[in-house]
Amino acid sequence: MARYTEARCRLCRRSSEKLMLKGDKCLTKCILEKRPKPPGPQLGRRRRLSDRGIQLREKQKVRFSYGLMERQLRRFFAEATRQPGVTGDNLIVLLERRLDNVVHRLGFADSLSQARQIVRHGHIVLNGKKTDIPSCLVKEGDIISWREGSKKTNYYKQLVENIGSKTTPQWLSVDKSKMEGKVITLPTPEDVDVRYDTAAVVEHYSR
Repeated sequence: MARYTEARCRLCRRSSEKLMLKGDKCLTKCILEKRPKPPGPQLGRRRRLSDRGIQLREKQKVRFSYGLMERQLRRFFAEATRQPGVTGDNLIVLLERRLDNVVHRLGFADSLSQARQIVRHGHIVLNGKKTDIPSCLVKEGDIISWREGSKKTNYYKQLVENIGSKTTPQWLSVDKSKMEGKVITLPTPEDVDVRYDTAAVVEHYSR
């Protein structure tokens, strides 16, 4: 599968917003604060974005934040349109329910890319079964834990020491003694840390 290989800080500069793609490192070493202009040659005064440009920027912010390729995001959008309610809100809720994102939200990884790697390497157990598919959608009541063999790794041992300082969104709970997470309820758009103009994303795909 294709994946993004450039510097992740370029994505924040391109979006003109801190997307927290490197986790806690973005709080201490943020290139955007020193170089707020987008990457590439600077051609004098920047022109005002058109409506189409705003829609594209908002769509890209969503894609970058969740580490998706265009085809993946289109598939999630198609699923969001089939569900009742507001399509933009449905899209964000679906993306929040991805297993790699939940692993990150639980504090088991410092960034989404690290969480995706943990899932792909088979370290995560979902409802008692090893699951190595990052795009798997969690449901209310699901239990996310660590595979027994993975508890012997140095990463897991360091995580146990540092998990106490990490916060968890209200729709999730963590038993830090067992290193086990639970989906209390499905997330809402208000639970998302980074805000998007979901209406612009819907307009982009509905043109």
